[in-house]
Amino acid sequence: MSDTPDTAIPSGLASSSTAFDRTALADFRELAGRIDGNGPRYTSYPTADRFHGEVGDAAYRRALDACRANVPAPLSLYVHIPFCENICYYCGCNKIITKDHTRSARYVDYLAREMAMAAEQLGERRAVMQSHWGGGTPTFLDPVEMRHVMSALHKHFELLPEGEHAIEIDPRRVGDDRMELLGELGFNRISLGVQDFDPEVQQAIHRVQSYEETNGVVRAARRLGFRSISMDLIYGLPHQTTQRFSATIDRVLEMRPDRLSVYSYAHLPHVFKPQRRIDPAALPPAAEKLDILVSTIERLTAAGYVYIGMDHFALPNDDLAIAQREGRLQRNFQGYATHAGYDQLGFGVSAIGAVAGHYAQNARTTDEYYAALDKGQLPIVRGFETSEDDRLRKFIIGELMCNGTLDIPAVEASYSINFAQKFAAELVDLDKLALDHLLRRTRNRIEITPLGRLLVRRIAMVFDHYLREDALRPKPAAPAANDAKVIPLVRYSRVV
Repeated sequence: MSDTPDTAIPSGLASSSTAFDRTALADFRELAGRIDGNGPRYTSYPTADRFHGEVGDAAYRRALDACRANVPAPLSLYVHIPFCENICYYCGCNKIITKDHTRSARYVDYLAREMAMAAEQLGERRAVMQSHWGGGTPTFLDPVEMRHVMSALHKHFELLPEGEHAIEIDPRRVGDDRMELLGELGFNRISLGVQDFDPEVQQAIHRVQSYEETNGVVRAARRLGFRSISMDLIYGLPHQTTQRFSATIDRVLEMRPDRLSVYSYAHLPHVFKPQRRIDPAALPPAAEKLDILVSTIERLTAAGYVYIGMDHFALPNDDLAIAQREGRLQRNFQGYATHAGYDQLGFGVSAIGAVAGHYAQNARTTDEYYAALDKGQLPIVRGFETSEDDRLRKFIIGELMCNGTLDIPAVEASYSINFAQKFAAELVDLDKLALDHLLRRTRNRIEITPLGRLLVRRIAMVFDHYLREDALRPKPAAPAANDAKVIPLVRYSRVV
C-alpha cells in the first residue's frame, strides 16, 4: 500500500470513546463467523507449545547470569500454588485437588529453596516491580505458610512498595481475617474467580459461589485500601444464554471491579479430564456464544470500561487503562501488564520464567519438582532460547496486541532490517485483513482499528513464523480414532 490514501475505516469504527458502537459490534459478529480468530494468546513468543526439553538447569543458570549483568533492572515474579480443595470442571490449570492441608507445608519449604537457588545465581537482592501468586488457589495456604513464602521472597528480593503485588483468591475461602493478612503481607491487588453467578451454571461446573461471598471480599478489599480488584468471568459454559449471562454482568457492575477478564470456554474433554463431567449438550451453540460475547462487550464498554484487548477490560483510571493510553502496555504470562521489559522468574510447579531471551518452565509434578531441588538443580524441564528473529517478531506482536500501532521506521532502525523485504509475505496477508477493516497500513505505519482490536489475535498470527512453517508442512495422514493423541498446552495460572 502507498502512503495515501489509507484504507478507509467505516465511520462506526473510528471513535475514541471507550464504547464500541453497534456498527462495530455488528461487523465483529459477521467477521467472527468468517475469519478464524482462534489462535495463541501470545503471552509469550514463541508460544509455550514450542518449548522443548533441551532447556534445563544449566541453560537457565546461564540466562540468570545474563540477567545478573542487567543490574539494576527490576524483576517480575510469579509464584505458583497448585492446591485446590475442590475441582472446577472447566479448569485447565495445573492443580492438585486435595483437602489435606498438610501437603502444602512441604511445598512451601521447597518454594523457599528454589527462591534461594535462583537468588544465589543472580548474585544480589534484586528489586521486584511486579509479583503475582497464582494457582490453583494460593489462599489454600494457611497464614503461617503464606508468611513463610512471603518471608522467603523478602529475604532474597526487594519487593518495591510502589510495585504491583497481586494474588488470586477464592472468595469462598477468604474472610475478613484473611483479607487483613493479605494487606499486611504487602499485596495491593486481588484477582477473584467468579465465572458466572447463575445457580444452574454453577452447579454444572461444580463451582457454587454466591454473590454475597464475592461482594464480601470486594467490600473488604476496598475497606483495606487494595489498589485494584480484578474479576474473571467465563462465557460458553453449560446453560448460559445471553439473557442469563447479562444477569451476571448486572451483579458484576454493582460491585464495579477495576479490571475484568472475560474468557471463552474451550471444551476439550480429551485433554482435560474434569471437563468430561460437563454435558456437551448443555453448552450454548456457537451463535449463542458469540451473542453472549458481543452483548458483554457492548454492556461493559457502555458502562465505562475500556476495552484493553482480547478479553480484558479496565476502568479508565486503572493502571492498565492508563498504560494503554500512554503506550506502555505489555504482555507477559499474567496477560496484559503495565511495565515493560522486566525479566520474569517463575517459582513452583509448572511456573514459567522469561529471562534474558530464554523461556524456562518448571517440572509439572511435585515429585519431579522436589527431586530436582534435592539434587541441587533448578527444576527446569523445558523451555526455549529465542533467536534475533524471535525477538523481533515478539516485539511486533506485542506492539500490535498492546498498543495497536507499529512504527515501521523505528523497527527498521532498532533491528537493522528492511521491513518491506523481510515481511513481504506478511504484508500481503495484512492487506487482506485491511480489506475487512481490521487495520490500516501505510508505508511507515500499521494501525489496528477498533474492530481489529476485537480480532487482534488473528492479526498477530500473521507475524508468527512458526505458524507459517506449520502451514507449509505436508499434512500427515489422519490417525485412526483410537490412535489420536492431543498434547495439552500447559496452563499454569487461572489468569493466563
